[in-house]
Amino acid sequence: MVSLMEIFLSAILGDLATRCIDFLASKHPNKPPALDDMEDRLRRVLLRAQVIVDEAMGRRITNQAMLWQLDALTDTVHRGYYALDTFRSFQQAEKEEPRPSSNGQTTIVSHRLSSHFSRVDPCLSSWTSRAAQISKEMQQVLDTLSAMIVDAHELVLFLANYGRPMYRQPYSMYLLLGNCMFGRQMEAQYVIDFLLHTQPADGVKEPVEVLPIVGPCTVGKSTLVAHVCKDERVRDHFAETVFLSDHDFAYDGLAAFREGLSAKNRTSSDHGTRRMLLVVEVAGIDLDEDVWNRLYSASKHWMPMGSKIILTSRSVKVAKLGTTQALTPKPLSNEAYWYFFRTLAFGSADPTLSHPRFINLAMETATALNGSMTIANAIARMMRDSFDAHFWGKLAAFMRLQFQKNVSRFGEHPYDLISQNKPVYLGRMRSEQMICYHQYRHSSQKEVPKITWHEVINGDAKLPAGRFQVLAWSSQIPPYYSYIYDCEVQELKSIGNKRKRSAKNGSAPSICL
Repeated sequence: MVSLMEIFLSAILGDLATRCIDFLASKHPNKPPALDDMEDRLRRVLLRAQVIVDEAMGRRITNQAMLWQLDALTDTVHRGYYALDTFRSFQQAEKEEPRPSSNGQTTIVSHRLSSHFSRVDPCLSSWTSRAAQISKEMQQVLDTLSAMIVDAHELVLFLANYGRPMYRQPYSMYLLLGNCMFGRQMEAQYVIDFLLHTQPADGVKEPVEVLPIVGPCTVGKSTLVAHVCKDERVRDHFAETVFLSDHDFAYDGLAAFREGLSAKNRTSSDHGTRRMLLVVEVAGIDLDEDVWNRLYSASKHWMPMGSKIILTSRSVKVAKLGTTQALTPKPLSNEAYWYFFRTLAFGSADPTLSHPRFINLAMETATALNGSMTIANAIARMMRDSFDAHFWGKLAAFMRLQFQKNVSRFGEHPYDLISQNKPVYLGRMRSEQMICYHQYRHSSQKEVPKITWHEVINGDAKLPAGRFQVLAWSSQIPPYYSYIYDCEVQELKSIGNKRKRSAKNGSAPSICL
């Protein structure tokens, strides 16, 4: 408790100091605070906020107000690091490129900064305009975060009433994120509340409650459900948990469902109740309503009272099948995705202090990934294994080139094409070009390819003739999937014909990340 009070007192004193500085600065409107000074203040405020966020990470917080406050604080921390790293990236680009000429014009600072500021304001074409925009964003984050730290008084005190985090510092942050679900604490508690809620015991068997979880591929639906199912509260509440796909009962109806109750993917707890949790993953785009009606009708007869169903799908139509409001996980924001990627690439070190030259390269690489969590893990590993500015620069240029080639040729980002199971051109840094036809995933029990994505992109592996499989990434968190690409060495000139034949013959298998 003493440490928590120290955190609170430090936050109060730091906020008072910040407000005093801002007050004095306001008395001299013609002398705005220097960016370097603002950078230092923002870094200190971020450290105080990070202490609160890290202390809350992994705790089983059930109070909805605390979760909302923590979620808002975490979002602002991500925004703060994004603003701080953008500033350092801008500084680095300013050192490497010439100052604007007398007419105020200049060339693009960097690909990442150019795309960022063009989204904010297409008129920001000068160094002065960019600096002003960065200063404005940093000041807004600084003011917001300072106020939120003061408002977090009760949050800090109440954290002590909840279970200790699963992982304690000191702990390498990239290992922590590699073993924990990132950014889904609010959604996880929503699912847990649904599962633990019980109907009044009036002796009448109520219809089985259904929670739909709807979202695009790779948003993390399966990961969210797997983490919830491993929670001790959920495991103690349900006697058994059954995982099924819509393909498991699409043709065999009730027989397949009854068989699923004793299938090898069922797990049992030692709890004395008979409540059952059924998780149905819809692998395709839509779920046949007749199939669902047969399943739900069977559940009324075969599932004990108090049982629950979770239904995951990419289709928004599935939301109407629920008995409660559907949960719709959203993709990570640009700021949250950058925080995730920077942690994987740099670990616990603060790159703005220890590796300022690498910030611009890392941000440019992250922007080219278009929010892909699978590729973020694969690329970040490459960067950690080869911590060299020359290699990082080469990798950033390579990723940017892949993006530009696919957008100009096919009109979409390559990782958007992959997520739709459409063929996409993928080059290699030192050798052949290749085409990726589709992606799929394996459970932890299945054997994975020996060729890794790292080896393919870096040009280290000698690729076989014909079609072959590449291991992009093996997740270390439930449900422990391995993500695999189906590829073939292919000259660029023939990719257009391949895409036409693929579209003519039908889409690739429907299994999606």
